[in-house]
Amino acid sequence: GVGRRKSAVARVRMKPASGSEVGMKIIGRDPKKSKTVEQYFAEERDRREATLPLSATSMGGKFQIVVKCSGGGFMGQAGAVKLAIARALLDYDPSVEPVLREQGMLTRDAREVERKKYGQAGARRRFQFSKR
Repeated sequence: GVGRRKSAVARVRMKPASGSEVGMKIIGRDPKKSKTVEQYFAEERDRREATLPLSATSMGGKFQIVVKCSGGGFMGQAGAVKLAIARALLDYDPSVEPVLREQGMLTRDAREVERKKYGQAGARRRFQFSKR
């Protein structure tokens, strides 16, 4: 499954596993190094968001998951991982769709950073107005 959030992209590969193979590895900027979710996401909220589809469908200990993340920041990447895992779970077992859809995990969050316009200090912020 592929998930996107802001400018982050996450590609997820899942395969059924048991025993010591179960877990999630995240590959970031350096493809040679892989980290666990606890090592990759420093914030608890990012860890929780990334693994939310697994806990919502109670399929936490059933898969070996490899995630490739690129772009954006940690919060965007966590959202991208959440969408990618939800889509992968849906491909694996279509009966979990109502649970995932009810919690809004299959919807791509379309909010992006607004572009900066010329003649302005930012996207909406104007330069200071001077009457004289």
